[in-house]
Amino acid sequence: MKVGIIGNNLTSLALAKAFVNQEIFVDIFYKDQKINVDKSRTIGISKSNIDYFNKNISDIKKISWPIKKIKIYSENSNNKEIIKFENQSENLFSIVKNYEIFNQLNTELKNTKFFKHKNTISYKDLNNTNCDLFINCDQEHEITKKFFLKKFEKKYESTAYSTVIDHKALSPNDIATQIFTKKGPLAFLPISKKKTSVVYSVRTNKSDDTFDVKNSIMKFNSSYQIKRINKVSKFNLRSLNLRKYYKNKILAFGDILHKLHPLAGQGFNMTLRDIKNLLEIVNNRIELGLPLDQSVCSEFQKRVKSKNLIFSEGINFIYESFNFNNKIKGDFIDRSVKLIGKNKLLNKYFKSIADEGLQI
Repeated sequence: MKVGIIGNNLTSLALAKAFVNQEIFVDIFYKDQKINVDKSRTIGISKSNIDYFNKNISDIKKISWPIKKIKIYSENSNNKEIIKFENQSENLFSIVKNYEIFNQLNTELKNTKFFKHKNTISYKDLNNTNCDLFINCDQEHEITKKFFLKKFEKKYESTAYSTVIDHKALSPNDIATQIFTKKGPLAFLPISKKKTSVVYSVRTNKSDDTFDVKNSIMKFNSSYQIKRINKVSKFNLRSLNLRKYYKNKILAFGDILHKLHPLAGQGFNMTLRDIKNLLEIVNNRIELGLPLDQSVCSEFQKRVKSKNLIFSEGINFIYESFNFNNKIKGDFIDRSVKLIGKNKLLNKYFKSIADEGLQI
């Protein structure tokens, strides 16, 4: 059996590695060209997902930074802490640099006989291959534009700014901070004792070149003696959920299926949960001696589509709630969140959702 994967990104490589670890042959199709690596981008991976990644995809313990506590503040409440999540016995999640995972997966795939890189493929040439199933992870591919454009979409009219700050060593530097400012959520995400990733999602009508993100970082920083703020990257924000996940034996995957606001750091976590579900479906079919065909795509959609949509709308609700709270200059949401933090059962419930997603 062979799976064809289209695209050259973190999702396509993680998916390919998950398959080859099951001794399933993978051909990956993309144009071999130099990629401009953005070293400011990081990913937060939940405890259950990092465990799954380490066991079933690639051991990334050496390049991940553990987070044991999350503190959430609100500018509307005079920058006071409104909720805290922590676990003394184990990590809540880990922060990993995108390019480091990408490089590690690339290296490991090149060293396995189950993997081949091939030049990009057109839709009309799919039937000329010996792949039983295709998974499309390339947002710019003609297949995406031909079959996977119908979606539920929300434009936030926001720009995300990301960078890495160098600071005086802070040990253990294992506390992530989220501040709901009047312009949008600002996150400080430690990646080492001397470096912390920063993501600031700023509400604007369009990308505003006059916004001084470095000054805002200095304004809201209360934990770090900053030595340097590195190059700032920015990108416009939107959320989306694809209406139909597949066309014949082509399954859409990753950011084509769903995108989230980065305030909760759940985008790649949803993709990892999708990988887990897809691998379970594929392995079950192999054990039963069934082919990998369109029915895999159909079963995957039935299993995860509703969960992904509900989860996405939950993230939208959180964002819009704080957005509304700021517009009316009230503290109702802040007070509600404080009550959740004080209730041990609710606190545990929300940690569980962030870690494992919806269990329905």
